[in-house]
Amino acid sequence: MTGQPGRLAQFVENVEETFIAVTLGLMTLITFANVVARYVFNSNILWALEVTVILFAWLGLVGAAYGVKKNFHIGVDVIVNLLPAPVKKAFALLAVAASLAFALLLLKGAWDYWLPFATDRIWMETDDIPVPGFLAWIGPLINDGEAYEKMPRFVTYFALPLGMALLVWRLLQASYEVLTGQRNSIIAAHEVEDLIEDAAAHLHDHERIAATKDESQARKEH
Repeated sequence: MTGQPGRLAQFVENVEETFIAVTLGLMTLITFANVVARYVFNSNILWALEVTVILFAWLGLVGAAYGVKKNFHIGVDVIVNLLPAPVKKAFALLAVAASLAFALLLLKGAWDYWLPFATDRIWMETDDIPVPGFLAWIGPLINDGEAYEKMPRFVTYFALPLGMALLVWRLLQASYEVLTGQRNSIIAAHEVEDLIEDAAAHLHDHERIAATKDESQARKEH
C-alpha cells in the first residue's frame, strides 16, 4: 500500500515532463513552419498563432505546478537563511500556506471561468483551430448532435482548472515535505546563488588557464 502513492506521484511527474517537452517542441515546430510558409512560400498557416498561444498557456500553467515540485520558482531568502532552523521551517510553512491559499483561490476562479464553456457556452469555438480527426466525435455527442467546425473552447480553456489543480496538489506535497523535513523551502533562491557561484568559479578557472597560456606563448616568442 505504501508504494501506491509513490508510483502515482512518479507517473504524474513523468506525464508532466513528457507534456512539457512535447508542448515546447510543438510550439517551436509550428512557429518555424509558419515562418517558412510566410517568408519562403508567401503563404500562412492560419491556425498557427492561435495554437501557439494556447500551447504556451498550457505550458505555463502545467509548468508552474512542475516548478513547485522541482524547486524552480525564484524567491529571496537572504534574511530567512540567517535565522535558526526552527524559525526557517516556520517561515517555510507560512510561505507554503500562503501559496496554497492563493492557489485555491486561483483554482476556484479557474473553475468558475471554465465551467460555462463546458455547459451553457459549449457551442463556442476557437477562431481558427480546426478540430483534429480523433476529436470529431465530441460535437455529435455533446453539441446537440452538431459537429464542431473549430476546436471548442471548453477543450482549450481546460488548461486553467487543470493547471491550478496540479498547482494545489504540488503545494500540498510541498507542505508535507516541509513538515517532515524533506525540504527546507519551496523556492530556488539559495540553489540559484550556488549555481551562479559555480559558474563564476568556472569562468575564473577558464580565464586563469587562458592567461597562463598567453604568458607561456609570450615567453616562447621572447
